[in-house]
Amino acid sequence: MKAPVVLFLALGILAAGLSAQDSVQIGDTIPGGALKVYITFDDDDFSTDFLKKEIPVIKHVRDQVDADVYILASSQKTGAGGYEYSFLLTGQYGFTGMVDTVKYISSPDDTLDKTREGQIAVLKMGLMRYIIRTPLSENVEISFTDHVREVRGEDPWNYWIIRTYLGGTLRGEKTSKFSNIWGGLTAGKVTEEWKISLSADLGNNVEKFALDSGELVSKNRALISDMLAVKSIGEHWSLGVKAHIGSFTYSNYRLKYFLFPGIEYDIFPYSESTRKQVRILYSAGYIYHNYIDTTIYNQMSEHLWGHRLDIAAEVVQKWGSLEATLGWKNYFHDWSKNNLAFKGSMNLRVARGLQLRFSAGASMIHNQLSLPKGGASTEDILLRQKELATQYSYFTDITVLYTFGSIYNDIVNPRFDDLNRW
Repeated sequence: MKAPVVLFLALGILAAGLSAQDSVQIGDTIPGGALKVYITFDDDDFSTDFLKKEIPVIKHVRDQVDADVYILASSQKTGAGGYEYSFLLTGQYGFTGMVDTVKYISSPDDTLDKTREGQIAVLKMGLMRYIIRTPLSENVEISFTDHVREVRGEDPWNYWIIRTYLGGTLRGEKTSKFSNIWGGLTAGKVTEEWKISLSADLGNNVEKFALDSGELVSKNRALISDMLAVKSIGEHWSLGVKAHIGSFTYSNYRLKYFLFPGIEYDIFPYSESTRKQVRILYSAGYIYHNYIDTTIYNQMSEHLWGHRLDIAAEVVQKWGSLEATLGWKNYFHDWSKNNLAFKGSMNLRVARGLQLRFSAGASMIHNQLSLPKGGASTEDILLRQKELATQYSYFTDITVLYTFGSIYNDIVNPRFDDLNRW
């Protein structure tokens, strides 16, 4: 319970600091040199090095406390398979009170270079309102090229995007061999009114070990197909249905399928989902299990009914980011057969140069209906061929980051990058 307290204290200190600063008036010129900028973006498609090279009239600092403008960047996938990149620019110190949001939408066919150029273009436009109030604005020229706007024609695919993949791995040594084949297909359509996705995935793992007693072979196979259809109902409500069919040898399923209709409510408008969201989803439906081996409950197949309640929250702010999910599910025929799972992560800026990253998750597991009656052999346990009985699972990750030294961070030197590995 200490993490929320730390968050509230950090927010309070930050708010107090900002309220004590003077706001800029329209037309004012800020004394000093280049505009100091701090940007944070947890996305591999955005290169801060590229930004430093392409916008030389700004000075990059390594800590948000030293910045005149703090840029919070985020992204979310579009229906066409590209991404919408959103940049929230917040003025600090002499620029307090100035807040802007600029966006760039990439195409799924865009190269990384084209995506970066688009990001830089919108950031340049967003930063002009700040740069014009610095002495360096005298050295900035703005050019405009008038292009005929492309008119979107009729889409023969009606917004559907289809992807396929196929891959494999083969490795070995004198006493062991490993092979893995995987493949799949996804199809999806996303509009403001509808979200539809279909997927099919296949995986087949084979491991062979040469022992004194003979050859030991481990096999795991998974065939999974999922379907999701969601209808938007305003800025807060959605109706949908989730279906699944699959075969998974690890969990003793020869065949498993379910059909779950559900309803979701987002406390905040969906249009603000890149910054904050608190979604509550309830679904209920039918489940069928057909097992490979007889289960500990003496079943080879079962017709079941169940429901689940999920709560997901996410917030991205200057102090960091916070994400958490809480899920409960159980079978109607026996409410003691249930599962409660929590997963959360936090990236918190504690002080100048000091950041804390924390993620954790835990599950209370009381719904393992598919456990085989014969149990698992030593080989099954060591090679993880079969799911084992348990009442809980958990994980934790904690990272403390501390940076000190010069406040500036705008020099790019790529020489000998990645050449220190053997």
